[in-house]
Amino acid sequence: MTRRLMTTASRFAKSMAIALLVAAAPVTANADEIEAPKTSADEVEAPKASAEKAEAPKASAETAKTQKVSAKKTGSEHGSLAEIGHKLSDPTSNVWALFTEFDLTFNDGDVNNGNSKIGGDMNFQPILPIPLYGEGKDQWKIIARPSIPIIFSNPVPRKVFNSFNHIGGIGDSILPLLVNRPAGNWILGLGPTFLFPTATNDALGREQFGLGPAGVFGWKNKHTTVGIFPQYFFKIGSIDNQANKPNASFGELLYFAYWNLADAWQIGMNPVITYNNKATSGNKWNVPVGLLVTKTTAVGKTPVKFQFGFEYSVVSENDFGKRFMIKLNIIPVIGSLIKNPIFGGN
Repeated sequence: MTRRLMTTASRFAKSMAIALLVAAAPVTANADEIEAPKTSADEVEAPKASAEKAEAPKASAETAKTQKVSAKKTGSEHGSLAEIGHKLSDPTSNVWALFTEFDLTFNDGDVNNGNSKIGGDMNFQPILPIPLYGEGKDQWKIIARPSIPIIFSNPVPRKVFNSFNHIGGIGDSILPLLVNRPAGNWILGLGPTFLFPTATNDALGREQFGLGPAGVFGWKNKHTTVGIFPQYFFKIGSIDNQANKPNASFGELLYFAYWNLADAWQIGMNPVITYNNKATSGNKWNVPVGLLVTKTTAVGKTPVKFQFGFEYSVVSENDFGKRFMIKLNIIPVIGSLIKNPIFGGN
């Protein structure tokens, strides 16, 4: 009996042990399943990291867009302010602008027995590069640069010694039309130039129509721009009150040189040598030398190039002529009025 009870107890113990083992198996499995979400949480972190990486190009694109907008605010369709200043140094560039020069002149000569006579004027010269054929660096253009002088006060000698009239008004206008062909670093342009008798006072003009050759020749790189811009005029007609003025035969030579500095600054020069073939001996030439400091900046959203300098005439008219000049150029850039080439070409 006792042995039977012990056997029954042994079997019961074994059954309980098996039951416990069976009961424990689901618990272990559930524990493993409970750990599984932890692994899933790690996997959730991966898409988050991927999303953050995906945001990086988007942020870069937005930054680039912001920088582009900023560049447009300080520059224009022609690039940065420094690039615009560099292009405006080249008479054949594709930048449309309103060149305006204010001059304060000191004039002297044999007919003057006192201090130099002071004069003041403004020269308004729109720069109008009209595209003809092609695009970019291979584009042909015609460069129109009408020049309209506005005289505030010009000392004009009277027939009486040491006596002068100070006269103001508009002077004669000129219009060069240069065909510019692409030539790499070379600056090339040729064409006619016209003289129009627009003077509002006989003493401020020749009262004649004129025609002659004009050209621009030079060289440029990313640091320097140098060249010459000659024009010459011959009489082709006159208006009724020409009086006894000699037939026009005169010319001018603009010579220019610019060196680029940091932050859209430049130094350079742009004097104009004048020659009058009909003047008496000793009064034909005026040859100035000078120095300019320039800065291109933004006024609002408009790029503007400022130039300030002086000139001294190493050769001047004996009787009376310009000896010294202080000049200020203000050159606001305007949008291109003709964007597409007239004759096409890609």
